[in-house]
Amino acid sequence: MEKLRRLKTAESEKISHLDYFNIAISVDCVIFGYDKNELKVLLIKSDLEEFAGAYSLLGDLIRTDEDLDTASYRVLKERTGLDDVYLEQVHAFGALDRHPSGRVITIAYYSLVDISNHKLQLDTNELHWHPVHTIRKLAFDHKLILDTCMNRLQTQIMERPVIFNLLPEKFSLRELQKLYEEILGTELDRRNFRKKIAVKDWLQDLDEMESNLSHRPGKLYALKKEFRHKSVNA
Repeated sequence: MEKLRRLKTAESEKISHLDYFNIAISVDCVIFGYDKNELKVLLIKSDLEEFAGAYSLLGDLIRTDEDLDTASYRVLKERTGLDDVYLEQVHAFGALDRHPSGRVITIAYYSLVDISNHKLQLDTNELHWHPVHTIRKLAFDHKLILDTCMNRLQTQIMERPVIFNLLPEKFSLRELQKLYEEILGTELDRRNFRKKIAVKDWLQDLDEMESNLSHRPGKLYALKKEFRHKSVNA
Protein backbone atom coordinates (compact mmCIF):
# COMPACT_ATOMS: atom_id res chain seq x y z
CA MET A 1 0.00 0.00 0.00
CA GLU A 2 1.39 3.38 -0.99
CA LYS A 3 2.45 5.51 1.96
CA LEU A 4 0.44 8.67 2.51
CA ARG A 5 2.43 11.75 1.56
CA ARG A 6 2.68 14.26 4.38
CA LEU A 7 1.37 17.64 3.27
CA LYS A 8 3.01 20.86 4.36
CA THR A 9 1.00 23.64 5.94
CA ALA A 10 0.68 27.18 4.62
CA GLU A 11 2.59 28.42 7.68
CA SER A 12 5.53 26.06 7.11
CA GLU A 13 5.58 27.08 3.44
CA LYS A 14 5.85 30.72 4.46
CA ILE A 15 8.62 30.08 6.99
CA SER A 16 10.71 28.04 4.53
CA HIS A 17 10.32 30.66 1.79
CA LEU A 18 10.33 33.84 3.86
CA ASP A 19 12.20 35.90 1.27
CA TYR A 20 9.51 35.13 -1.32
CA PHE A 21 6.82 36.56 0.94
CA ASN A 22 8.74 39.81 1.38
CA ILE A 23 8.43 40.95 -2.23
CA ALA A 24 6.23 44.01 -2.64
CA ILE A 25 3.61 44.40 -5.37
CA SER A 26 2.45 47.72 -6.78
CA VAL A 27 0.23 49.11 -9.49
CA ASP A 28 1.18 51.86 -11.92
CA CYS A 29 -1.40 53.68 -14.02
CA VAL A 30 -0.72 55.13 -17.46
CA ILE A 31 -3.54 57.65 -17.76
CA PHE A 32 -4.00 58.84 -21.34
CA GLY A 33 -5.99 61.91 -22.31
CA TYR A 34 -6.59 63.78 -25.57
CA ASP A 35 -6.63 67.56 -25.80
CA LYS A 36 -6.10 70.04 -28.68
CA ASN A 37 -5.22 67.23 -31.09
CA GLU A 38 -2.49 65.87 -28.78
CA LEU A 39 -2.36 62.55 -26.93
CA LYS A 40 -1.27 63.26 -23.36
CA VAL A 41 -0.36 61.29 -20.25
CA LEU A 42 -0.84 62.31 -16.64
CA LEU A 43 2.44 62.56 -14.68
CA ILE A 44 3.45 63.61 -11.19
CA LYS A 45 6.78 64.71 -9.67
CA SER A 46 8.45 61.78 -7.89
CA ASP A 47 8.59 62.11 -4.09
CA LEU A 48 11.70 59.89 -3.80
CA GLU A 49 15.08 61.56 -3.26
CA GLU A 50 16.68 59.12 -5.73
CA PHE A 51 14.49 60.57 -8.48
CA ALA A 52 14.41 64.20 -7.36
CA GLY A 53 13.08 66.43 -10.11
CA ALA A 54 11.93 63.55 -12.28
CA TYR A 55 8.34 62.81 -13.26
CA SER A 56 6.67 59.44 -12.79
CA LEU A 57 3.45 57.65 -13.53
CA LEU A 58 0.79 57.47 -10.84
CA GLY A 59 1.13 54.37 -8.71
CA ASP A 60 1.29 52.88 -5.24
CA LEU A 61 1.96 49.66 -3.34
CA ILE A 62 -0.98 47.28 -3.04
CA ARG A 63 -2.43 47.17 0.45
CA THR A 64 -2.89 43.88 2.26
CA ASP A 65 -6.68 44.18 2.09
CA GLU A 66 -7.15 44.92 -1.62
CA ASP A 67 -6.82 43.17 -4.97
CA LEU A 68 -5.12 44.53 -8.10
CA ASP A 69 -8.13 46.23 -9.65
CA THR A 70 -9.21 47.78 -6.35
CA ALA A 71 -5.70 49.19 -5.89
CA SER A 72 -5.60 50.69 -9.39
CA TYR A 73 -8.95 52.42 -8.95
CA ARG A 74 -7.80 53.69 -5.53
CA VAL A 75 -4.69 55.22 -7.09
CA LEU A 76 -6.84 56.97 -9.68
CA LYS A 77 -9.25 58.30 -7.07
CA GLU A 78 -6.66 59.40 -4.50
CA ARG A 79 -4.21 60.97 -6.93
CA THR A 80 -6.63 62.57 -9.42
CA GLY A 81 -10.12 62.55 -7.97
CA LEU A 82 -11.22 60.52 -11.02
CA ASP A 83 -13.09 57.23 -10.75
CA ASP A 84 -15.56 56.75 -13.61
CA VAL A 85 -12.95 56.09 -16.32
CA TYR A 86 -11.82 53.29 -18.61
CA LEU A 87 -9.12 51.10 -17.03
CA GLU A 88 -7.37 48.02 -18.40
CA GLN A 89 -4.63 45.76 -17.05
CA VAL A 90 -1.69 45.54 -19.47
CA HIS A 91 1.53 43.91 -18.24
CA ALA A 92 3.73 43.03 -15.24
CA PHE A 93 7.21 44.48 -14.73
CA GLY A 94 9.66 42.76 -12.39
CA ALA A 95 13.26 43.78 -13.14
CA LEU A 96 15.44 43.19 -10.07
CA ASP A 97 16.62 46.79 -9.79
CA ARG A 98 13.49 48.64 -10.88
CA HIS A 99 12.86 50.15 -7.41
CA PRO A 100 15.55 51.60 -5.10
CA SER A 101 13.71 50.53 -1.91
CA GLY A 102 13.84 46.80 -2.68
CA ARG A 103 12.17 44.14 -4.78
CA VAL A 104 8.90 45.52 -6.16
CA ILE A 105 6.89 43.92 -8.94
CA THR A 106 4.40 46.26 -10.54
CA ILE A 107 1.25 45.63 -12.57
CA ALA A 108 0.63 48.28 -15.21
CA TYR A 109 -2.79 49.54 -16.19
CA TYR A 110 -3.73 52.06 -18.80
CA SER A 111 -6.67 54.41 -18.50
CA LEU A 112 -8.40 56.51 -21.16
CA VAL A 113 -9.87 59.84 -20.08
CA ASP A 114 -11.91 62.48 -21.87
CA ILE A 115 -10.05 65.52 -20.51
CA SER A 116 -12.90 67.88 -21.34
CA ASN A 117 -15.31 65.98 -19.08
CA HIS A 118 -12.90 64.86 -16.35
CA LYS A 119 -11.31 67.81 -14.59
CA LEU A 120 -8.52 67.00 -12.12
CA GLN A 121 -9.71 67.60 -8.59
CA LEU A 122 -6.26 67.51 -6.98
CA ASP A 123 -3.17 69.68 -7.44
CA THR A 124 -0.17 68.04 -5.74
CA ASN A 125 3.45 67.40 -6.76
CA GLU A 126 2.95 69.24 -10.05
CA LEU A 127 0.37 66.76 -11.26
CA HIS A 128 -0.51 67.65 -14.86
CA TRP A 129 -0.85 66.43 -18.44
CA HIS A 130 2.21 66.01 -20.69
CA PRO A 131 2.19 65.39 -24.47
CA VAL A 132 3.27 61.78 -24.95
CA HIS A 133 5.62 62.56 -27.84
CA THR A 134 7.70 64.97 -25.69
CA ILE A 135 8.53 62.45 -22.96
CA ARG A 136 12.10 61.10 -23.09
CA LYS A 137 12.78 59.94 -19.54
CA LEU A 138 10.81 59.10 -16.39
CA ALA A 139 11.59 57.86 -12.87
CA PHE A 140 11.94 54.11 -12.20
CA ASP A 141 11.23 52.09 -15.37
CA HIS A 142 8.16 54.19 -16.08
CA LYS A 143 9.25 55.14 -19.60
CA LEU A 144 9.25 51.42 -20.47
CA ILE A 145 5.82 51.06 -18.88
CA LEU A 146 4.51 54.07 -20.81
CA ASP A 147 5.88 52.70 -24.10
CA THR A 148 4.39 49.26 -23.42
CA CYS A 149 0.95 50.71 -22.74
CA MET A 150 1.24 52.94 -25.80
CA ASN A 151 2.00 49.89 -27.94
CA ARG A 152 -1.01 48.07 -26.47
CA LEU A 153 -3.26 51.02 -27.27
CA GLN A 154 -1.97 51.20 -30.86
CA THR A 155 -2.67 47.50 -31.46
CA GLN A 156 -6.18 47.69 -30.01
CA ILE A 157 -7.77 50.75 -31.52
CA MET A 158 -8.82 49.21 -34.85
CA GLU A 159 -10.11 46.02 -33.24
CA ARG A 160 -11.90 47.28 -30.13
CA PRO A 161 -13.79 50.54 -29.51
CA VAL A 162 -11.58 51.68 -26.62
CA ILE A 163 -10.48 54.91 -28.32
CA PHE A 164 -13.89 56.53 -27.84
CA ASN A 165 -13.18 56.93 -24.11
CA LEU A 166 -10.85 59.78 -25.14
CA LEU A 167 -13.59 61.68 -26.98
CA PRO A 168 -16.65 63.62 -25.85
CA GLU A 169 -20.00 61.89 -26.28
CA LYS A 170 -20.60 63.59 -29.65
CA PHE A 171 -17.86 63.83 -32.29
CA SER A 172 -17.33 64.13 -36.03
CA LEU A 173 -15.51 61.63 -38.25
CA ARG A 174 -12.90 64.33 -38.83
CA GLU A 175 -12.20 64.50 -35.09
CA LEU A 176 -12.13 60.71 -34.84
CA GLN A 177 -9.62 60.40 -37.67
CA LYS A 178 -7.35 63.03 -36.09
CA LEU A 179 -7.33 61.03 -32.87
CA TYR A 180 -6.43 57.80 -34.69
CA GLU A 181 -3.63 59.60 -36.53
CA GLU A 182 -2.26 61.05 -33.28
CA ILE A 183 -2.14 57.64 -31.60
CA LEU A 184 -0.73 55.78 -34.61
CA GLY A 185 1.70 58.57 -35.49
CA THR A 186 0.79 58.57 -39.18
CA GLU A 187 -1.63 60.18 -41.62
CA LEU A 188 -4.58 58.08 -42.78
CA ASP A 189 -6.40 58.17 -46.08
CA ARG A 190 -9.78 59.75 -45.41
CA ARG A 191 -11.82 57.44 -47.65
CA ASN A 192 -10.18 54.22 -46.46
CA PHE A 193 -10.44 55.25 -42.83
CA ARG A 194 -14.17 55.92 -43.09
CA LYS A 195 -14.74 52.59 -44.83
CA LYS A 196 -12.96 50.71 -42.06
CA ILE A 197 -14.91 52.52 -39.34
CA ALA A 198 -18.21 51.90 -41.16
CA VAL A 199 -17.51 48.16 -41.32
CA LYS A 200 -17.03 48.05 -37.55
CA ASP A 201 -20.62 49.30 -37.04
CA TRP A 202 -19.61 51.03 -33.81
CA LEU A 203 -21.18 54.42 -34.48
CA GLN A 204 -24.64 55.89 -34.20
CA ASP A 205 -25.54 58.72 -36.59
CA LEU A 206 -27.06 61.44 -34.39
CA ASP A 207 -28.60 63.34 -37.31
CA GLU A 208 -26.86 66.49 -36.02
CA MET A 209 -24.20 68.76 -37.47
CA GLU A 210 -21.19 70.53 -35.97
CA SER A 211 -21.68 74.23 -35.26
CA ASN A 212 -19.61 77.40 -34.75
CA LEU A 213 -16.70 76.19 -36.89
CA SER A 214 -14.50 77.97 -39.41
CA HIS A 215 -14.54 74.94 -41.74
CA ARG A 216 -17.43 73.07 -43.31
CA PRO A 217 -19.41 71.37 -40.52
CA GLY A 218 -19.51 67.58 -40.40
CA LYS A 219 -22.11 65.17 -39.13
CA LEU A 220 -22.01 64.20 -35.47
CA TYR A 221 -21.81 60.62 -34.21
CA ALA A 222 -21.77 58.76 -30.90
CA LEU A 223 -20.57 55.33 -29.89
CA LYS A 224 -23.44 52.85 -29.74
CA LYS A 225 -24.54 52.05 -26.19
CA GLU A 226 -23.65 48.36 -26.41
CA PHE A 227 -19.97 49.25 -26.88
CA ARG A 228 -19.66 51.67 -23.96
CA HIS A 229 -17.55 49.71 -21.50
CA LYS A 230 -15.68 51.43 -18.70
CA SER A 231 -13.13 48.73 -17.90
CA VAL A 232 -11.75 45.52 -19.39
CA ASN A 233 -9.07 43.43 -17.72
CA ALA A 234 -6.51 41.56 -19.78
